[in-house]
Amino acid sequence: MAIKVLCIGDVVGSPGRRVLVEGLGRVVKEHNVDCVVVNAENAANGSGLTPDIHGKIVRAGAHLLTMGDHVYRRREIFPILETNEFIVRPANLPHGAPGREFAIYTLASGQRVAAFCLLGRMFMNVLAECPYRAADRVLKAIPDDVKMIVVDMHAEATSEKIALGWHLDGRVSIVFGTHTHIPTADERVLPKGTAYITDLGMTGPYDSVLGRRKDRVLGSLISGVPSKFDVATDDARMCGILAEVEPATGLARSIERVCYRKTANDS
Repeated sequence: MAIKVLCIGDVVGSPGRRVLVEGLGRVVKEHNVDCVVVNAENAANGSGLTPDIHGKIVRAGAHLLTMGDHVYRRREIFPILETNEFIVRPANLPHGAPGREFAIYTLASGQRVAAFCLLGRMFMNVLAECPYRAADRVLKAIPDDVKMIVVDMHAEATSEKIALGWHLDGRVSIVFGTHTHIPTADERVLPKGTAYITDLGMTGPYDSVLGRRKDRVLGSLISGVPSKFDVATDDARMCGILAEVEPATGLARSIERVCYRKTANDS
């Protein structure tokens, strides 16, 4: 019987948190989801994560949390990164950076799902090693009996994300991209059995510029004067993908996009 893994894109600020809390349980129930992976690196006012917000995301139903280039934006999250076994920092950050490189969640059936994340290097302004070599290294560290593996490629350049999908095809269950906040329409199962999508999209306000207030972003772009890009508020959606994975092999059977959008009739 296939395992259903739901992967949710970058949670952006309080609008993202609210729609996650409202929608995640519904989607899990509707699709009989077994494991939920959430990118949480933008959950605290659009940048970083706090212990309180971490708790809210976990209580909403997230089993595994991935991060990105804002992983260390809030220093108060450091103790959770260092002690919690279900949240990961990018595995290609320098050796000794706070947090674990991969996490493993055990399903009620006893089957296990591992997750890790990586940072792209193009246009990211981060100190990170080669994500492809880092992926190879992490895969060697994950126990051999853990067949189901999910990888979050947090990158600006689509080329880096697509390249990682091909690099890991047949070696992991799912490769998804985050960071650019726009859902892409290229979801597919690659020839050797890895489910892939270039970007999950964000979980946050879509009446915006990538989750930020349109007036602030446009004003800055047009005038050249820096402005604080506050998180927008309207048209909150929870976006991601649902993949079916064969537990014996760790290979994907299918992948489909998921988008939960609160309607006026929702309570």
